[in-house]
Amino acid sequence: MRSDKFMFTSESVTEGHPDKVCDQVSDAVLDAVLKKDPKGRVACETFVTVGMMIVGGEITTHTHLEVADLARQVLKNIGYSEEKYGFNYHTCGIMNAIGRQSPDISQGVDTGGAGDQGLMVGYACDETESLMPSPIMYAHRLTERLAFVRKKNILKYLGPDGKSQVTMDYEAGKPKRINTVVISSQHTEEILDKTGKKITNKAREEIINKVVLPVLPKHLLDKNTIYYVNPTGKFVVGGPQSDAGVTGRKIIVDTYGGWAPHGGGAFSGKDPTKVDRSACYMARHVAKNIVASGLATEATVQLAYAIGVAEPVSVMVDTHNTARIPESELVSLVRKVFPLSPRGIIDYLSLRRPFYQKTASYGHFGRNDKDFYWEKTNKAKELKKMAGI
Repeated sequence: MRSDKFMFTSESVTEGHPDKVCDQVSDAVLDAVLKKDPKGRVACETFVTVGMMIVGGEITTHTHLEVADLARQVLKNIGYSEEKYGFNYHTCGIMNAIGRQSPDISQGVDTGGAGDQGLMVGYACDETESLMPSPIMYAHRLTERLAFVRKKNILKYLGPDGKSQVTMDYEAGKPKRINTVVISSQHTEEILDKTGKKITNKAREEIINKVVLPVLPKHLLDKNTIYYVNPTGKFVVGGPQSDAGVTGRKIIVDTYGGWAPHGGGAFSGKDPTKVDRSACYMARHVAKNIVASGLATEATVQLAYAIGVAEPVSVMVDTHNTARIPESELVSLVRKVFPLSPRGIIDYLSLRRPFYQKTASYGHFGRNDKDFYWEKTNKAKELKKMAGI
């Protein structure tokens, strides 16, 4: 843990961001398969650009999917239902390019092995109630709030696409204050000033008062906190009309905002036999329970797998010099307390349920949702007892 003064920044994006649109469509396809075929195999990728969407990948299931209907429903729920936002679920073209999973992969997974090789990372720290780093937690709350005020017509001029960014000052390894807040949100032309090149000061103040201030803790804000609202001036053209989107391109937004390492694998559109999703969930669960137990104030957990092999090839716990017992002992406890094979993880976290679409926006970690089993701290007491603390 750093002991000097420093700044750290994390960003989040709204559900209407093109990459997040793709994540949600891919996970909607996964949910549709798991709803009727809990053991279906899904690796679904989505691409979106001006006026069109392609849904592809590999799916092995006995159930029938209406992919275009699923995709259009996701787009409708997000808010892409009017031409003024540059993308319309009614009129966009949707191409289904889905095939079947390779039998070479299946033969290793069918016996309980990992669906791929790779390294997976989980993290937790005690600086917030959710045991998440502050910058990413607050960045997510801002984008959630953007969607809320848009859908509730509190700010009627906002569009589905948007981003947030939070920069925090740290002292002695702890968050001291919020230095800078950035909000970029798609909007209609009605809030442009006479030049047509930037939003009015009134709109800027409305966004600060209705989006930013209700979310961020007052004790972390002061007169020197900087607010950037649509810093280019305007953001009328957004969504797939302005940028192409692809599934899995926001992996840092999905996890810890850059504060912790990332194994490299994306989450959305993948069934739980893919350890780059399920094992990341377990790694977060392990790290969170270590911190919740009081055995450390910060924990990074790495799991690594070989394709077709059930048990992890390595387990690592780094407490960043905050552990109350040797880290080698923590690793031994982790192996005893938590099931770490793909099949064990799937059963323990009940990952064959159709709940994944809601993980595809506003982060996979640090959210108080009953379906996010990996956020439970049900093993904290057991870990503490076994450690003899």
